[in-house]
Amino acid sequence: MKTCPIAGSWIALRSALFACLLVVATAVGAQSDRSIELNPAHPDSYVVKRGDTLWDISAMFLKEPWYWPEIWYVNPQIDDPHLIYPGDVLTLVYVDGQPQLRLQRGGGSGGTVRLSPEIRTEDREAAITTIPFQAIEPFLRGGAIMSKKEADALPYIVAFRDRMVAGAGREIFVRDIDDNVDLGKEYFVLRMLDEIEDPENGKSLGYEVLFIGKAEVRASGDPDTLFLTDTDREARRGDKVQAVDLQLPMTFFPSAPPSEVEGSIVSVVDGVSRIGQYQMVILNRGLEDGLESGSVLSLWQKGERVSDRFSSKAFGEKVDLPDAYGGTVMVVKAYEDVSYALVMEALLEIRVGDRVRNP
Repeated sequence: MKTCPIAGSWIALRSALFACLLVVATAVGAQSDRSIELNPAHPDSYVVKRGDTLWDISAMFLKEPWYWPEIWYVNPQIDDPHLIYPGDVLTLVYVDGQPQLRLQRGGGSGGTVRLSPEIRTEDREAAITTIPFQAIEPFLRGGAIMSKKEADALPYIVAFRDRMVAGAGREIFVRDIDDNVDLGKEYFVLRMLDEIEDPENGKSLGYEVLFIGKAEVRASGDPDTLFLTDTDREARRGDKVQAVDLQLPMTFFPSAPPSEVEGSIVSVVDGVSRIGQYQMVILNRGLEDGLESGSVLSLWQKGERVSDRFSSKAFGEKVDLPDAYGGTVMVVKAYEDVSYALVMEALLEIRVGDRVRNP
């Protein structure tokens, strides 16, 4: 399986995210025995506009956007055709009865080419992204599930200078960082939230980690002095710090899990109660269930439990209404028995406790 380059800066991360999401596993198309269903209202061609995303463009042509690898094909002779720019024209054609998308460069470059997964490491700021980068950035900057043992082993904020909390531009004092820490080294500031339990069996899935901000070392000692360079929320005493690690999960091959998966949403990043498109959710299924980065699952709104006042068995008998199809999620990072997934499509109001299944 082709892998993707890991970038070393946030700008390069955005480019790498797009490039990796656009990698096409040609074996996916070769092995699939399912015919591709086009969107009944699909256009014959489409001119790419600024602000578009690859997923949304795919939805114009396909009933299920994540099937795009099966109609875009490898052509290594074309230079950088995986990058799609405003002004480019996508045209739907048929080859041996099967749909294909072809790309004509905008901006007067001319020439019709097939879309290719060839990867370049250069930044392409003008190219459209597969999904809005800001939708996944919070996870890339610190989203994780940690065990209590892992959390307890992290360095922690012991105090601030002349205040109870602190934001960007303030110093924090941290204990238990490794000896001889390098000046200027970057750390994430994290907060351990409530323990997450599997509602089906009560098993602990770990602690959700909330990203607070970033800090860099200004002076070593006991405690070490760090400077908050960027914060999403104010840091508190007891918050943890963890060395920045840019070796992030960046390879995504959209595909259905190899075996049947049935699970549920157990939490949502940032704690909102109702979930919409491009929000990150936590599922009670993971690697041991066959999930991996790029696994696509359908969302099902849990059916309401109602009383049947007309039952011949018992007055007020409880009946569970059928679940309703609510959209699609794609796994971003899978752990042993839990995973993070991004809501790609939300047709109904999704809540914690709703179900996920094979698409």
